[in-house]
Amino acid sequence: MPKYSAGVLLHRHVDGVVEVLIGHPGGPFWARKDDGAWSIPKGEYDPETDDAWAAARREFAEELGSDVPQGIRIDFDAVKQPSGKVLTVFAVETDLDVTQAQSNTFSMEWPKGSGRMQDFPELDRVGWFPVAQARRKLLKGHVVFLDRLMAHLPGLGEGDPEPAG
Repeated sequence: MPKYSAGVLLHRHVDGVVEVLIGHPGGPFWARKDDGAWSIPKGEYDPETDDAWAAARREFAEELGSDVPQGIRIDFDAVKQPSGKVLTVFAVETDLDVTQAQSNTFSMEWPKGSGRMQDFPELDRVGWFPVAQARRKLLKGHVVFLDRLMAHLPGLGEGDPEPAG
């Protein structure tokens, strides 16, 4: 049986361009990775005992340290990820000040084989990116949700694929 995850993709519109909120995973494996490493805030759940929307909100709160803000919600169908995990995403149109975002942590042995446990944040940073930049930054399996979001927002742009400056 596959594993299931649910996540929340916040989006806002700035000068006709759609921006999305994504997070960079913490821990030593991801420390030097950027493009292709970022993620929609999400987490695992059991579809037999948990509702996907409830799980998505819970995981968002754990990874960003705040509840999902109120906003117009779009429900996307689940997508099987390259890992085999089934990911359901809910897009919410809203704004959120992420300057105070604080993720929960996980423990792992590091360095490997040292016998020493260290704590790392699930997300070590979060940020708002125009969709064009988010396409480059996101994990490959998450990009489909940007396509679906943009299909719901006719007349809005994706922005410049390169950061300004």
